[in-house]
Amino acid sequence: MTGAEQLRNEQADFVASVAGELTGFLTSRQGIMSGISPDIDPIMGSISNLVTGGKRLRALMCYWGWRGAGGNAGAAEVVAAGAALELFQAAALIHDDIIDRSDTRRGGPSVHRRFSQLHEAQGWALDSGRFGQAAAILAGDLCLSFSEEAFTDIGERAASGSRARLIFNLMRAEVMAGQYLDILEEVAGPVRDRAGAVSRAQSIIRFKSAKYSTEHPLALGGALAGATNDLLRGYSAFALPLGEAFQLRDDVLGVFGDPLTTGKPAGDDLREGKRTVLVALALDQASPAESAFIDSRLGSPELDDGDVQEIRRIIEDSGALQATEVLIGEYGNAAYGALEALQLDELPKTALRRLAEATVSRAS
Repeated sequence: MTGAEQLRNEQADFVASVAGELTGFLTSRQGIMSGISPDIDPIMGSISNLVTGGKRLRALMCYWGWRGAGGNAGAAEVVAAGAALELFQAAALIHDDIIDRSDTRRGGPSVHRRFSQLHEAQGWALDSGRFGQAAAILAGDLCLSFSEEAFTDIGERAASGSRARLIFNLMRAEVMAGQYLDILEEVAGPVRDRAGAVSRAQSIIRFKSAKYSTEHPLALGGALAGATNDLLRGYSAFALPLGEAFQLRDDVLGVFGDPLTTGKPAGDDLREGKRTVLVALALDQASPAESAFIDSRLGSPELDDGDVQEIRRIIEDSGALQATEVLIGEYGNAAYGALEALQLDELPKTALRRLAEATVSRAS
């Protein structure tokens, strides 16, 4: 078997094991929740639906962090960690879609929209939108609880005070902090000093996305396998800039991406009012009149397709899109350089390199 075949087979086996772990975990909890009331079944169904899709980036980063630190292929501990990360990711997506007022996720209705549709289909009383949001908040909270349960099931390696537990706890806290900074910038950004907008946007992507998408999952896998402090520092040097490139690419796709591949409407980030690095660069580099137009239209309920096209034009003509692509390249190069410096066996190093390539150049 060639190295490429071994990598492909091992990675596929792990992804399948995580899927099986999630199915088994949620099936066991389904019995408990159904015992409370069958009316809770739609919440469990929404969670199961969400964790069956996605790229498994965080779980895979965790796996190759584990393997790079000497962990055995397909071990139960790292499979459980992968499942815990996927459940946490599901919680983050559910809550993020509520905050962003996003009605779609992966080409279908978001969780809060699914519950609004259920309300409408059943002809229930009161407001369907409010019910949908409330039900989705609870579904996201339940995902957070399940994530904690799944991680605790790992056992001693994830016990209180362990390096893995500290990383897992820090990851979750940082995401919440980053999410708050994001919504704060949406409302405070227009009246704050514009000179600091790019710096604030970069801080948001670091704590809301970059660290929990790549850095913490990779370190988590390493810590579970007993990685040295030097190796964990090397993991961070690779994975943090990779996560920042990942989020910057996401920001570009949120404005310029093809809905058929992103699963989101064109210009969705503009409708949600996201003040990303891409937007911050445009506000800084565009003419005063163009910057004022972006400020007045970003996140507006009246934002139409013509406004989206105009903001896209301003972003391109101002050089903000090109500057963002340059940043993505710089972060990517930093990640690749740090990866080459890591003292890893060829299999995990190759796997991490391929994950990095897919992350930086992705179209969805």
